[in-house]
Amino acid sequence: MRFEFTEQEQAFRADLNAFLDAELPAGWAGPPDESRGDHWQLTLDIRRNLAERGWLVMSWPREYGGADSSPMMNIIFSEVMAYRRAPGNERFGTRMIGPTLMAFGSDEQKREHLPRIARGEVQWCQGYSEPDAGSDLASLQTRAARDGDEFVVNGTKIWNTLAHRADMIFMLARTDPDAPRHRGISMFLADMKSPGVTVRPLVNMSGSHSFNQITFDNVRVPASNMVGELNDGWRVGLGLLNFERSGIDYVGWAQRTLDELRDYVVGHDANAVGDTGVRERFAQLDAEIEAARLLTYESAWLQGQGHAPAMEPSMSKMTASEVCQDVHEFGLELLGMNGLVEPGTEGAVLEGRILKLRLFYVSGTILAGTNEIQRNIIAQRGLGLPRE
Repeated sequence: MRFEFTEQEQAFRADLNAFLDAELPAGWAGPPDESRGDHWQLTLDIRRNLAERGWLVMSWPREYGGADSSPMMNIIFSEVMAYRRAPGNERFGTRMIGPTLMAFGSDEQKREHLPRIARGEVQWCQGYSEPDAGSDLASLQTRAARDGDEFVVNGTKIWNTLAHRADMIFMLARTDPDAPRHRGISMFLADMKSPGVTVRPLVNMSGSHSFNQITFDNVRVPASNMVGELNDGWRVGLGLLNFERSGIDYVGWAQRTLDELRDYVVGHDANAVGDTGVRERFAQLDAEIEAARLLTYESAWLQGQGHAPAMEPSMSKMTASEVCQDVHEFGLELLGMNGLVEPGTEGAVLEGRILKLRLFYVSGTILAGTNEIQRNIIAQRGLGLPRE
Protein backbone atom coordinates (compact mmCIF):
# COMPACT_ATOMS: atom_id res chain seq x y z
CA MET A 1 0.00 0.00 0.00
CA ARG A 2 1.18 3.53 -0.80
CA PHE A 3 0.67 6.15 1.90
CA GLU A 4 0.49 9.80 0.94
CA PHE A 5 0.03 12.57 3.49
CA THR A 6 -2.53 15.34 3.10
CA GLU A 7 -1.51 18.99 2.98
CA GLN A 8 -2.75 19.34 6.57
CA GLU A 9 -0.60 16.42 7.73
CA GLN A 10 2.48 17.74 5.92
CA ALA A 11 1.95 21.19 7.42
CA PHE A 12 1.64 19.72 10.90
CA ARG A 13 4.93 17.83 10.49
CA ALA A 14 6.64 21.09 9.52
CA ASP A 15 5.04 23.00 12.42
CA LEU A 16 6.06 20.34 14.95
CA ASN A 17 9.65 20.36 13.73
CA ALA A 18 9.73 24.15 13.96
CA PHE A 19 8.35 23.94 17.50
CA LEU A 20 11.08 21.48 18.50
CA ASP A 21 13.74 23.66 16.90
CA ALA A 22 12.70 26.38 19.33
CA GLU A 23 12.15 24.20 22.40
CA LEU A 24 15.17 21.88 22.37
CA PRO A 25 18.57 23.11 23.55
CA ALA A 26 21.11 23.94 20.86
CA GLY A 27 22.86 20.80 19.67
CA TRP A 28 20.36 18.49 21.35
CA ALA A 29 20.96 14.88 20.29
CA GLY A 30 19.07 13.18 23.16
CA PRO A 31 17.69 11.00 24.42
CA PRO A 32 16.75 12.50 27.78
CA ASP A 33 17.92 10.84 30.97
CA GLU A 34 15.10 11.10 33.52
CA SER A 35 17.58 10.62 36.36
CA ARG A 36 18.91 14.11 35.56
CA GLY A 37 16.86 16.93 37.03
CA ASP A 38 17.49 19.30 34.13
CA HIS A 39 16.31 16.72 31.61
CA TRP A 40 13.15 16.06 33.60
CA GLN A 41 12.37 19.77 33.81
CA LEU A 42 12.80 20.00 30.04
CA THR A 43 10.33 17.13 29.69
CA LEU A 44 7.73 18.93 31.80
CA ASP A 45 8.21 22.25 30.00
CA ILE A 46 7.86 20.75 26.52
CA ARG A 47 4.85 18.67 27.60
CA ARG A 48 2.99 21.74 28.85
CA ASN A 49 3.82 23.67 25.69
CA LEU A 50 2.60 20.78 23.55
CA ALA A 51 -0.63 20.75 25.55
CA GLU A 52 -1.10 24.48 25.09
CA ARG A 53 -0.95 23.98 21.31
CA GLY A 54 -3.45 21.13 21.49
CA TRP A 55 -0.89 18.61 20.25
CA LEU A 56 -0.44 16.39 23.30
CA VAL A 57 -3.77 14.58 22.89
CA MET A 58 -4.89 15.84 19.50
CA SER A 59 -6.22 12.41 18.45
CA TRP A 60 -8.59 12.31 21.45
CA PRO A 61 -12.28 13.22 20.99
CA ARG A 62 -13.07 16.90 21.50
CA GLU A 63 -15.20 16.13 24.54
CA TYR A 64 -12.05 14.93 26.33
CA GLY A 65 -9.82 17.81 25.30
CA GLY A 66 -8.58 16.50 21.96
CA ALA A 67 -9.14 17.63 18.38
CA ASP A 68 -10.52 14.44 16.81
CA SER A 69 -7.39 14.29 14.69
CA SER A 70 -6.85 11.25 12.53
CA PRO A 71 -4.69 8.37 13.76
CA MET A 72 -2.24 9.32 11.03
CA MET A 73 -1.74 12.74 12.64
CA ASN A 74 -0.90 10.98 15.89
CA ILE A 75 1.57 8.73 14.07
CA ILE A 76 3.26 11.80 12.59
CA PHE A 77 3.49 13.36 16.05
CA SER A 78 5.08 10.25 17.59
CA GLU A 79 7.45 9.69 14.67
CA VAL A 80 8.77 13.26 14.69
CA MET A 81 9.14 13.27 18.48
CA ALA A 82 11.07 9.99 18.34
CA TYR A 83 13.28 11.07 15.45
CA ARG A 84 14.20 14.25 17.29
CA ARG A 85 14.65 12.21 20.51
CA ALA A 86 12.50 14.85 22.13
CA PRO A 87 11.08 14.58 25.65
CA GLY A 88 7.51 15.52 26.52
CA ASN A 89 5.44 12.74 24.95
CA GLU A 90 3.70 11.29 28.03
CA ARG A 91 2.66 8.00 26.42
CA PHE A 92 1.44 6.27 29.59
CA GLY A 93 -1.30 8.85 29.98
CA THR A 94 -1.95 9.99 26.43
CA ARG A 95 -1.61 6.69 24.56
CA MET A 96 -2.45 4.08 27.18
CA ILE A 97 -4.61 4.85 30.21
CA GLY A 98 -6.38 7.82 28.56
CA PRO A 99 -7.89 5.82 25.68
CA THR A 100 -8.54 2.94 28.09
CA LEU A 101 -10.60 5.18 30.37
CA MET A 102 -12.56 6.39 27.37
CA ALA A 103 -13.43 2.78 26.57
CA PHE A 104 -13.87 1.25 30.04
CA GLY A 105 -13.80 4.04 32.63
CA SER A 106 -16.67 5.50 34.63
CA ASP A 107 -17.91 9.02 34.00
CA GLU A 108 -16.31 10.08 37.28
CA GLN A 109 -12.94 8.63 36.26
CA LYS A 110 -13.08 10.38 32.90
CA ARG A 111 -13.91 13.73 34.52
CA GLU A 112 -11.15 13.38 37.09
CA HIS A 113 -8.26 12.11 35.00
CA LEU A 114 -8.68 12.92 31.31
CA PRO A 115 -8.51 16.75 31.59
CA ARG A 116 -5.31 16.55 33.66
CA ILE A 117 -3.69 14.26 31.10
CA ALA A 118 -4.75 16.56 28.26
CA ARG A 119 -3.21 19.56 30.04
CA GLY A 120 0.08 17.73 30.63
CA GLU A 121 -0.25 18.01 34.39
CA VAL A 122 0.18 14.39 35.47
CA GLN A 123 2.76 11.63 34.99
CA TRP A 124 1.47 8.06 34.91
CA CYS A 125 3.28 4.74 35.19
CA GLN A 126 2.22 1.16 34.51
CA GLY A 127 1.93 -1.70 36.99
CA TYR A 128 1.78 -4.94 35.02
CA SER A 129 4.99 -7.00 35.32
CA GLU A 130 6.04 -8.59 38.60
CA PRO A 131 9.23 -10.38 39.70
CA ASP A 132 7.59 -13.72 38.74
CA ALA A 133 5.11 -12.50 36.13
CA GLY A 134 6.35 -10.89 32.94
CA SER A 135 5.33 -12.31 29.59
CA ASP A 136 3.13 -14.76 31.51
CA LEU A 137 1.17 -11.87 32.96
CA ALA A 138 -1.78 -14.05 33.97
CA SER A 139 0.37 -15.48 36.77
CA LEU A 140 0.52 -12.11 38.57
CA GLN A 141 0.21 -12.36 42.36
CA THR A 142 -0.36 -8.79 43.57
CA ARG A 143 -3.57 -8.98 45.61
CA ALA A 144 -6.38 -6.48 46.02
CA ALA A 145 -8.80 -7.46 48.81
CA ARG A 146 -12.12 -5.64 49.24
CA ASP A 147 -12.55 -3.81 52.55
CA GLY A 148 -15.73 -1.75 52.55
CA ASP A 149 -15.41 1.10 50.05
CA GLU A 150 -11.71 0.36 49.47
CA PHE A 151 -9.40 -2.35 48.19
CA VAL A 152 -6.24 -3.19 50.14
CA VAL A 153 -3.36 -3.87 47.76
CA ASN A 154 -0.30 -5.97 48.59
CA GLY A 155 2.42 -7.10 46.22
CA THR A 156 5.33 -6.03 44.04
CA LYS A 157 5.56 -4.63 40.52
CA ILE A 158 8.79 -4.35 38.54
CA TRP A 159 10.29 -2.65 35.45
CA ASN A 160 8.01 0.32 36.09
CA THR A 161 9.23 3.04 33.75
CA LEU A 162 9.20 6.51 35.33
CA ALA A 163 7.61 5.29 38.56
CA HIS A 164 10.03 7.56 40.43
CA ARG A 165 8.49 10.52 38.61
CA ALA A 166 4.89 9.30 38.53
CA ASP A 167 1.87 10.84 40.23
CA MET A 168 -0.46 7.95 39.38
CA ILE A 169 -0.26 4.29 38.40
CA PHE A 170 -2.66 2.03 36.52
CA MET A 171 -2.19 -1.56 37.60
CA LEU A 172 -3.55 -5.09 37.47
CA ALA A 173 -4.18 -6.99 40.70
CA ARG A 174 -5.78 -10.31 41.56
CA THR A 175 -9.17 -9.85 43.18
CA ASP A 176 -10.29 -13.49 43.16
CA PRO A 177 -7.42 -15.88 43.93
CA ASP A 178 -9.66 -18.92 43.38
CA ALA A 179 -10.66 -17.98 39.82
CA PRO A 180 -8.91 -19.34 36.71
CA ARG A 181 -5.66 -17.56 35.78
CA HIS A 182 -7.12 -15.14 33.24
CA ARG A 183 -10.07 -14.31 35.45
CA GLY A 184 -10.23 -12.85 38.91
CA ILE A 185 -7.99 -9.92 37.84
CA SER A 186 -9.08 -6.27 38.06
CA MET A 187 -7.56 -2.97 36.98
CA PHE A 188 -7.05 -0.11 39.43
CA LEU A 189 -5.86 3.48 39.44
CA ALA A 190 -3.72 4.37 42.46
CA ASP A 191 -2.06 7.49 43.79
CA MET A 192 1.70 6.98 43.96
CA LYS A 193 1.79 9.16 47.10
CA SER A 194 -0.45 6.70 48.98
CA PRO A 195 0.89 5.36 52.31
CA GLY A 196 2.53 1.98 51.79
CA VAL A 197 3.87 2.66 48.27
CA THR A 198 7.65 2.27 48.04
CA VAL A 199 9.62 2.93 44.85
CA ARG A 200 13.13 1.51 44.44
CA PRO A 201 15.34 2.48 41.49
CA LEU A 202 16.62 -0.01 38.91
CA VAL A 203 19.49 1.63 37.04
CA ASN A 204 19.82 -0.01 33.63
CA MET A 205 23.05 -1.07 31.97
CA SER A 206 23.24 2.14 29.96
CA GLY A 207 23.62 3.94 33.29
CA SER A 208 20.27 5.74 33.29
CA HIS A 209 17.49 5.51 35.84
CA SER A 210 14.27 4.78 34.02
CA PHE A 211 13.06 1.49 35.52
CA ASN A 212 11.89 0.91 39.08
CA GLN A 213 10.44 -1.65 41.45
CA ILE A 214 7.28 -0.77 43.38
CA THR A 215 6.15 -2.42 46.61
CA PHE A 216 2.58 -2.13 47.83
CA ASP A 217 2.21 -2.74 51.57
CA ASN A 218 -1.46 -2.55 52.62
CA VAL A 219 -2.09 0.30 50.19
CA ARG A 220 -5.69 1.46 50.28
CA VAL A 221 -7.29 2.23 46.93
CA PRO A 222 -10.87 3.55 46.67
CA ALA A 223 -13.25 1.05 45.06
CA SER A 224 -14.27 3.88 42.72
CA ASN A 225 -10.74 3.64 41.23
CA MET A 226 -11.43 0.22 39.72
CA VAL A 227 -11.56 0.47 35.91
CA GLY A 228 -14.27 -1.68 34.38
CA GLU A 229 -16.03 -4.50 36.17
CA LEU A 230 -14.72 -6.55 39.08
CA ASN A 231 -12.62 -9.51 37.87
CA ASP A 232 -12.71 -8.22 34.26
CA GLY A 233 -9.27 -6.62 34.36
CA TRP A 234 -7.72 -9.06 31.91
CA ARG A 235 -9.97 -7.79 29.10
CA VAL A 236 -9.35 -4.17 30.08
CA GLY A 237 -5.60 -4.77 30.31
CA LEU A 238 -5.38 -6.40 26.88
CA GLY A 239 -7.24 -3.46 25.38
CA LEU A 240 -4.68 -1.13 26.89
CA LEU A 241 -1.77 -3.11 25.45
CA ASN A 242 -3.10 -2.56 21.93
CA PHE A 243 -2.71 1.18 22.55
CA GLU A 244 0.88 0.59 23.74
CA ARG A 245 2.10 -1.61 20.92
CA SER A 246 2.97 0.85 18.23
CA GLY A 247 6.32 0.51 16.54
CA ILE A 248 6.52 4.10 15.32
CA ASP A 249 8.79 5.25 18.15
CA TYR A 250 11.35 2.57 17.27
CA VAL A 251 11.10 3.58 13.61
CA GLY A 252 11.94 7.19 14.47
CA TRP A 253 14.80 6.22 16.77
CA ALA A 254 16.27 3.81 14.22
CA GLN A 255 16.03 6.29 11.37
CA ARG A 256 17.71 9.05 13.39
CA THR A 257 20.65 6.84 14.31
CA LEU A 258 21.08 5.49 10.78
CA ASP A 259 21.10 9.04 9.42
CA GLU A 260 23.69 10.06 12.03
CA LEU A 261 25.89 7.10 11.13
CA ARG A 262 25.62 7.87 7.43
CA ASP A 263 26.56 11.53 7.97
CA TYR A 264 29.50 10.54 10.17
CA VAL A 265 30.88 8.02 7.67
CA VAL A 266 30.54 10.42 4.74
CA GLY A 267 32.42 13.10 6.67
CA HIS A 268 35.07 11.03 8.46
CA ASP A 269 35.61 7.57 6.96
CA ALA A 270 36.43 7.39 3.26
CA ASN A 271 37.26 3.69 3.52
CA ALA A 272 33.76 2.87 4.79
CA VAL A 273 32.20 5.01 2.07
CA GLY A 274 33.92 2.92 -0.56
CA ASP A 275 33.21 -0.42 1.15
CA THR A 276 30.55 -2.32 -0.80
CA GLY A 277 29.57 -4.33 2.26
CA VAL A 278 29.00 -1.18 4.33
CA ARG A 279 26.96 0.43 1.56
CA GLU A 280 24.83 -2.69 1.20
CA ARG A 281 24.21 -2.81 4.95
CA PHE A 282 23.07 0.82 4.97
CA ALA A 283 20.68 0.06 2.10
CA GLN A 284 19.36 -3.06 3.80
CA LEU A 285 18.66 -1.25 7.08
CA ASP A 286 17.02 1.64 5.22
CA ALA A 287 14.67 -0.86 3.57
CA GLU A 288 13.90 -2.60 6.87
CA ILE A 289 13.13 0.70 8.60
CA GLU A 290 10.80 1.64 5.75
CA ALA A 291 9.02 -1.72 5.99
CA ALA A 292 8.52 -1.22 9.73
CA ARG A 293 7.29 2.33 9.12
CA LEU A 294 4.70 1.12 6.60
CA LEU A 295 3.42 -1.47 9.09
CA THR A 296 2.79 1.26 11.66
CA TYR A 297 1.14 3.44 9.03
CA GLU A 298 -1.13 0.54 8.05
CA SER A 299 -2.21 0.01 11.65
CA ALA A 300 -3.04 3.72 11.99
CA TRP A 301 -4.86 3.72 8.65
CA LEU A 302 -7.00 0.77 9.73
CA GLN A 303 -7.93 2.60 12.92
CA GLY A 304 -8.86 5.64 10.85
CA GLN A 305 -11.18 3.44 8.79
CA GLY A 306 -12.96 2.30 11.94
CA HIS A 307 -11.28 -1.10 12.21
CA ALA A 308 -9.78 -2.48 15.41
CA PRO A 309 -6.38 -3.90 14.37
CA ALA A 310 -5.86 -7.43 15.69
CA MET A 311 -2.34 -8.46 14.74
CA GLU A 312 -1.04 -5.26 13.12
CA PRO A 313 0.14 -3.59 16.36
CA SER A 314 2.10 -6.74 17.22
CA MET A 315 3.61 -6.85 13.74
CA SER A 316 4.76 -3.23 13.87
CA LYS A 317 6.10 -3.45 17.43
CA MET A 318 8.06 -6.64 16.70
CA THR A 319 9.48 -5.49 13.36
CA ALA A 320 10.39 -1.97 14.46
CA SER A 321 11.97 -2.91 17.80
CA GLU A 322 14.17 -5.51 16.10
CA VAL A 323 15.39 -3.21 13.33
CA CYS A 324 16.08 -0.55 15.96
CA GLN A 325 18.40 -2.96 17.74
CA ASP A 326 20.00 -3.99 14.43
CA VAL A 327 20.75 -0.37 13.51
CA HIS A 328 22.51 0.33 16.78
CA GLU A 329 24.43 -2.96 16.62
CA PHE A 330 25.57 -2.02 13.13
CA GLY A 331 26.61 1.37 14.47
CA LEU A 332 28.94 -0.20 17.02
CA GLU A 333 30.46 -2.49 14.38
CA LEU A 334 30.92 0.45 12.00
CA LEU A 335 32.53 2.78 14.54
CA GLY A 336 34.89 0.17 15.94
CA MET A 337 36.64 0.65 19.26
CA ASN A 338 35.91 4.38 19.33
CA GLY A 339 32.23 3.51 19.29
CA LEU A 340 32.66 1.72 22.63
CA VAL A 341 34.07 4.75 24.42
CA GLU A 342 31.86 6.11 27.19
CA PRO A 343 30.16 9.49 26.65
CA GLY A 344 32.29 12.38 27.82
CA THR A 345 35.54 10.47 27.30
CA GLU A 346 38.25 11.67 24.91
CA GLY A 347 37.95 9.94 21.55
CA ALA A 348 34.24 9.17 21.92
CA VAL A 349 32.56 9.14 18.50
CA LEU A 350 29.13 10.82 18.25
CA GLU A 351 29.52 11.64 21.95
CA GLY A 352 29.39 7.95 22.79
CA ARG A 353 25.62 7.82 22.41
CA ILE A 354 25.48 4.87 19.97
CA LEU A 355 26.81 2.59 22.71
CA LYS A 356 24.42 4.09 25.26
CA LEU A 357 21.47 3.72 22.90
CA ARG A 358 22.40 0.14 21.98
CA LEU A 359 22.40 -0.81 25.64
CA PHE A 360 19.13 1.02 26.28
CA TYR A 361 17.24 -0.54 23.36
CA VAL A 362 17.94 -4.07 24.56
CA SER A 363 14.64 -3.65 26.40
CA GLY A 364 12.72 -2.93 23.20
CA THR A 365 12.09 -6.54 22.26
CA ILE A 366 11.06 -7.36 25.84
CA LEU A 367 8.79 -4.55 27.06
CA ALA A 368 5.11 -4.20 26.03
CA GLY A 369 5.04 -7.97 25.60
CA THR A 370 8.13 -9.81 24.39
CA ASN A 371 8.54 -10.30 20.68
CA GLU A 372 8.05 -14.03 21.19
CA ILE A 373 4.60 -13.20 22.55
CA GLN A 374 3.98 -10.92 19.56
CA ARG A 375 4.78 -13.80 17.22
CA ASN A 376 2.23 -15.95 19.02
CA ILE A 377 -0.40 -13.22 18.62
CA ILE A 378 0.36 -12.94 14.90
CA ALA A 379 0.19 -16.71 14.49
CA GLN A 380 -3.10 -17.07 16.34
CA ARG A 381 -4.98 -13.91 15.33
CA GLY A 382 -3.50 -13.43 11.89
CA LEU A 383 -2.79 -16.92 10.59
CA GLY A 384 -5.42 -18.78 12.59
CA LEU A 385 -2.92 -21.27 13.98
CA PRO A 386 -4.01 -23.24 17.05
CA ARG A 387 -2.78 -22.48 20.55
CA GLU A 388 -0.66 -25.37 21.84
